[in-house]
Amino acid sequence: MATLKEIANEAGVSLATVSRVLNDDPSLSVKEETKRRIFEIAEKLEYKTSSSRKVSTKQRLNVLAIYNYKQDVEFNDPYYLSIRHGIETQCEKLGISLTNVYESKVNNKLKHIDGILLVGRLPNEQLATVKALSTNIAYVDYTDFDQDFDSVDIDLARISQEVINFFIAQDYNRIGFIGGQDCANKSDVREVAFTEYGQLKGVVSSADIHRGDFTSSSGYKLAKKMLAGDHPKALFIASDSIAIGVLRAIHEQGLSIPEDITLISVNDIPTAKFTFPSLSTFRIHSELMGSQGVNLLMERSRDGRTIPIRSYVPSKLRLRDTTKK
Repeated sequence: MATLKEIANEAGVSLATVSRVLNDDPSLSVKEETKRRIFEIAEKLEYKTSSSRKVSTKQRLNVLAIYNYKQDVEFNDPYYLSIRHGIETQCEKLGISLTNVYESKVNNKLKHIDGILLVGRLPNEQLATVKALSTNIAYVDYTDFDQDFDSVDIDLARISQEVINFFIAQDYNRIGFIGGQDCANKSDVREVAFTEYGQLKGVVSSADIHRGDFTSSSGYKLAKKMLAGDHPKALFIASDSIAIGVLRAIHEQGLSIPEDITLISVNDIPTAKFTFPSLSTFRIHSELMGSQGVNLLMERSRDGRTIPIRSYVPSKLRLRDTTKK
């Protein structure tokens, strides 16, 4: 009976490539011509593909997705709903069994967990419980550099710096921030990067940093307080959901956007283009983050990889009507 090594030698590719092609690995990127050649050689050498199917079935995953926030967050912010949709769609596509839990509520009695997706930051005190269920762990929408976990994340620090550079190029010398906070003792990455880079550029002061939570009502309250006094004419808003509340407060103040005050937010949720005025915002491929998190779990389980992969999905500024063109 032919072996994978014999097929690899004749096809002129690596042993790993042959294995992944015959196991129909969805994350593998090779030319269709290469795939066809591998299958033709396998058939010619009478490779028993049934064994490949057995391997594939054996490696089918039971995944636990732990959403480190309340489920209500998904109703208030479509960004989080989109992440879950990406996870569920990919699991269904790959025949993976999925269990969802919210608010970091980890059941240590769960059995046969092949991989765990952590969506958002998990409290440190629960890490031991999670690791006891599985060592195959990937973060989505967060990166923990102290752990050997895979992660799919957004480069929020780069986005914060890009916003500041954009406003400086439009001759704004004072830029404010309205954001949220997931953990009581830890500032959001956007706020940290915005403050550090903005102070370096001489356009940000601590008095213009306003923090609540990631809801429209919080954005409204913070903006009302900010607009009651002397305020910056350019704003970076941490999320579209917050920005919706900020827009209402600005309208109530009788200010014109973007002439009197201009703003940029993050996420590009479906309603961003329908606000008045439409939001200039960074497009985040949140559904892709969820699906790629699933792919990382599957690949690590199959290949036994021990080195963590940390990846960023791309983002792009969509200029609309809350900024000057």
